[in-house]
Amino acid sequence: MKIVLTGCTKGLGRALVDEFVVLGHTVIGCGRNPEATLDLRFSIPAPNTFDVLDVAEAKKVELWAERMLTVHGAPDLVINNAGLLTTPAPLWKQDAAAVAKLFQVNLTGVMHVVQGFVPAMIERGSGVVVNLSSGWGRSVSGEFAPYCASKWGVEGLTKALAEELPAPLAAVPLSPGVIDTAMLRQCYADGAGDYPGPAAWAKVAAPFLLQLGRKDNGQSLTVPGF
Repeated sequence: MKIVLTGCTKGLGRALVDEFVVLGHTVIGCGRNPEATLDLRFSIPAPNTFDVLDVAEAKKVELWAERMLTVHGAPDLVINNAGLLTTPAPLWKQDAAAVAKLFQVNLTGVMHVVQGFVPAMIERGSGVVVNLSSGWGRSVSGEFAPYCASKWGVEGLTKALAEELPAPLAAVPLSPGVIDTAMLRQCYADGAGDYPGPAAWAKVAAPFLLQLGRKDNGQSLTVPGF
């Protein structure tokens, strides 16, 4: 499979890169960290492709998608994994600029990537889009209102997209579950260490992602066991 993966330079995205490559798939990845992206380029050979990209920037996403489609053709699987979390605080104390950026990445960025790749998938007649949601896209927690709102938005956006896609294409909002990542440590501090790490998660998540299809279209799913 050819797999587009955003937010591939750390956390869950980075773990998925390793697992997909081991399973013999081609990863077309992007992330905002130049050093981590360069490390991926040196450590994982072609045809895997890794570029520095902020999904919040519509024109750059458009140009990147055009280039990747020229090189690789339409992807089989698109995973919108890139995401941000603001500093925990009551909503009335949240920094407006940080919240705006969160929505640009977590929600609008998903749309940018969909717009870049889905038309080619429709033209070919196959493919799956997986947009990473969260348990907080189906529930809420105080001091994380912007993040919760963005992930509720991902759920709604993905379910609406699922109604728009022609068969056999599919769109799935997926909660990864609870994993010990830098983002979780921002929420739970040392308590995050009680949960499995990204590598253990990816060994389950990668095969689960690869088997998603039209049968799962529009369903709110969670990686099994997490």
